[in-house]
Amino acid sequence: MKKSLLAVAAIGAFASAAQAQSSVTVYGILDVGYIGSNVRTSATADGVKKTTTSQFGQSAEQTSRMGFKGTEDLGNGTSAFFTAEFQLQPQDQTLSGNSTNKDANGANAQSGGLLNRQTFVGLKKNGIGQTAVGLQYTPIFNAGAATSAGQYNNMLGDLVYAGSTTAGTNGGGATTAGFTSRTANTLSVQSDKFAGFSAGAMYTLNNSNSTETVTPTSTAAGTGGSTNASGWGLNADYTFNKFYITGAYQALKQLTTATNAGTPTAAFTSATTVNGATGVWTGAQPSSGIAGSAINIQDNQSFAGATYDFGILKAYAQWVSRKASSTINSGYYVKRSAEQIGVRSFITPVVEAWASVGTGRYTAYGTQQPTANFNGWQIGSNYLLSKRTNLYAIYGQQNFSNAATSTSTVSANANNYAIGVRHTF
Repeated sequence: MKKSLLAVAAIGAFASAAQAQSSVTVYGILDVGYIGSNVRTSATADGVKKTTTSQFGQSAEQTSRMGFKGTEDLGNGTSAFFTAEFQLQPQDQTLSGNSTNKDANGANAQSGGLLNRQTFVGLKKNGIGQTAVGLQYTPIFNAGAATSAGQYNNMLGDLVYAGSTTAGTNGGGATTAGFTSRTANTLSVQSDKFAGFSAGAMYTLNNSNSTETVTPTSTAAGTGGSTNASGWGLNADYTFNKFYITGAYQALKQLTTATNAGTPTAAFTSATTVNGATGVWTGAQPSSGIAGSAINIQDNQSFAGATYDFGILKAYAQWVSRKASSTINSGYYVKRSAEQIGVRSFITPVVEAWASVGTGRYTAYGTQQPTANFNGWQIGSNYLLSKRTNLYAIYGQQNFSNAATSTSTVSANANNYAIGVRHTF
């Protein structure tokens, strides 16, 4: 009997040891509240247009999500890890919003499933670093997250992250204006800290590579040729006491040799979104890089940021620049740059506040040669009910001016405000 009990105890001990070597964590954010906005656009050709939104929305302070992450100890300082994270729409009757898949031409094809934010698996070696493969955040996204006074909220006023919940009912995630946030089919490497320094890199074969064949009797436009999407990026950072500085660069490219490549203006479909006032003033992306219907695009993005912790408050500074050029003619391009500073501090043990202010500009050469300057600012506050639940209030404002198209001169201003509750689990 004693031997049987000892055997059971030994088996239990081995099982516990094996289980301790691996772990899986379920985590997430639910963010809901009231969101409002006012947008006023004035164009000499079209007059004044005013748009107001008022809704019980979501994801104002942070995009709602649910994720799973885990690690497994492989021994000798080596471990395997994974993350699978999906966006949630708590105000929508469907779990992850009315998501829609796109066909090859960028048109709506069919209802999609969960919106995939990041899904990857990798290996880590203590004292060296880690590598991962899958859908991942880009080097600029990670560098920006570490130096953002507003911590990547989705409200107007943050000119670097460029998020906004002003349009549509889904809210959140409109962040492709400043830089590309994530790439699929990506290999990343990141070193551990050495004397305060760390560095990393990524290489991506984004979306798909395809070849189309033209039959001798075919007269249909747009057939034939091949498409190829790829990219790479680098990042580095340095920490010295309370000072932190980081920089990142990424270059994404999509090429096509299709017979309908046409002139640069026809091929550079992303750039045309800034030729009209609407594309500029709503904060829609001037270039989606290698996403959507953009073809023959070289999309270069740069970022630098720094923080310093003074104790009573933390100071932030950021700069971002993005230029998407036609690979057929580099004279056709869209460029967006912005810089901003901010502070964040606990006013009391349960009240946290932040503020940021910045300026930026769009420049482009094309059919209508639009140019625009813009500025923005944002203030926000959290009231901590517990370690996992807080109330928040955020207000942001952006102004655009000095924009000229071939048909009119345009100015615009927009504000965005929200109050809500955020719960993390």
